[in-house]
Order: sequence, then C-alpha cells, then structure tokens
Amino acid sequence: MTSLQTSTGAFTQAQLGTQILLGWSGGHPDRQHDVAFLLTYALGDGQDGPEAGERAMRTALGRSGLQVGGETLDATELPNLPVKLLVQAGQAVLTLPHFKAQYTVPPEWLAAARAEGTVHGMFATRPWPEAVPGRPVSEELLRSFVGDPEVIGTSAHCLLPVRSLG
Repeated sequence: MTSLQTSTGAFTQAQLGTQILLGWSGGHPDRQHDVAFLLTYALGDGQDGPEAGERAMRTALGRSGLQVGGETLDATELPNLPVKLLVQAGQAVLTLPHFKAQYTVPPEWLAAARAEGTVHGMFATRPWPEAVPGRPVSEELLRSFVGDPEVIGTSAHCLLPVRSLG
C-alpha cells in the first residue's frame, strides 16, 4: 500500500480504516432557513488502532488543504482546493484525495443544499465507532457527536459549493 509523505509523517489508507459520509439538514444560527450538512468520520477500526487512525486522518485532511481546528474554509473562494462535492439525482458525492463517498440524500437535504448553494462540511478526526453503517443514527446521537466541543475543535470545517453535471 502506498504511503503519503507529509511534514508530519506518513500514513496508509489501512490506518484510516472505515470512513463514513453522513448528511442532515436543519437550522443554523446565522441563517433564516435550513442548511445542509455533511459529516465525514472514521469508525476507528483502522490498522494500528484508533489513535493511529486519528493521526492519519489529521494528516490526510492537511494534505487536502483543510485546516483541523481552524476556521471554516470557504471552498467557493478556493477553486484549487481538492475537496469537491457533486450533487446529482438525489446523490451527494464527496471527493478528497484520500476519500470518495456517495450518499443518498433526503429531499429536505437536497432542498436546503440547492437553496443555499453550499453545504457545510465537517471532517472529524476523532473516530465515531458508535455510528456504524446499516444502523440508524438518532438525532440525539448525532447532536452529541457533532456538538461535542472536542469533536468540533479537532475537525476541519469547509463550506462546499453545490456542483452538478447539468
């Protein structure tokens, strides 16, 4: 497996483990209408354990031009940022150099994304092993994770423009 070199070290895809994409929409303190959100996180099941996975995710996000723990980047002003979102036929496809995932979005998410023209992306470095694929994530569980100050402070945040093929 290929290792990616950075000033902070190297990592392998196997260290990242299972990476998940999850979307929701809802109110935002700065907006009058619903906003679409996308969360990427790992289960912490990567080779070498969850701590190595967290370090690997931090490195991968940095290589993608995202700032962990920094302010929200506005990708509409950074056309060369290698983080892209395509929304087409009820699907959101998020692409980063180390990660590509497709997510079937609910109609209310799609409406919020189209109305705003952007999606708020949160890229967690902290693993979330409780939110496994195939098991529903309750609103309470989602709020407890994305609202945790430690998770917020150790994540990268990016405003992604909604792009489509049409």
